[in-house]
Amino acid sequence: MADIKVQFLFDFGSPNAYLCHKVIGGIEARRQVRFEYVPILLGGLFKLSGNRSPAEAFADIENKRKFMMLEMRRFIERHGLSAYRPNPHFPVNTLQIMRGAVAAQRFGAFERYVDRMFAHMWEEGLKMDDPAVIRAALEADGLDATAFETAIQDADVKAALLANTQSAFERGAFGSPTFFVGEEIYFGKDQLRDVEEEIARLKSHA
Repeated sequence: MADIKVQFLFDFGSPNAYLCHKVIGGIEARRQVRFEYVPILLGGLFKLSGNRSPAEAFADIENKRKFMMLEMRRFIERHGLSAYRPNPHFPVNTLQIMRGAVAAQRFGAFERYVDRMFAHMWEEGLKMDDPAVIRAALEADGLDATAFETAIQDADVKAALLANTQSAFERGAFGSPTFFVGEEIYFGKDQLRDVEEEIARLKSHA
């Protein structure tokens, strides 16, 4: 039987996507499976689906906002993610660094790039829509900043990110983090347990 296809649709601008990224490795180790990371543009997906960010959608619902913060704190404590920090520049326009993720796939530097960009956003609190900050971060990470700056202006890179986002919408996605196990869709870090259970179920029938 073919390997189980598990996908993680992400945008660096989502703190919940960062939190999922930090625990996915544990699921991979337990279930002997690899998650395919798929870069999408969250703002574009919001427009396609008519969705809004939680910060905007629930701005006037104090109890909802309080619970969201409580749920995040519980998740952070449960998984020992003490490096997490809210980004003081939030919301950050992630268009350039998400194009950079597509470029990193082509450069063979995808895993390192993704890990470092999430860290810059949600551990170091950098303003990752400032070209000078992005360049300094890439250089500090040992990546070729000039090559990335050229690549993110490439028409094929731009088109690939748009295609990923359009495909995500057509498959039912409306935000990030979104997961697909086969064709089953899951949304949010609170469904990671369901994601893992579905992987286990499929493996038991392999």
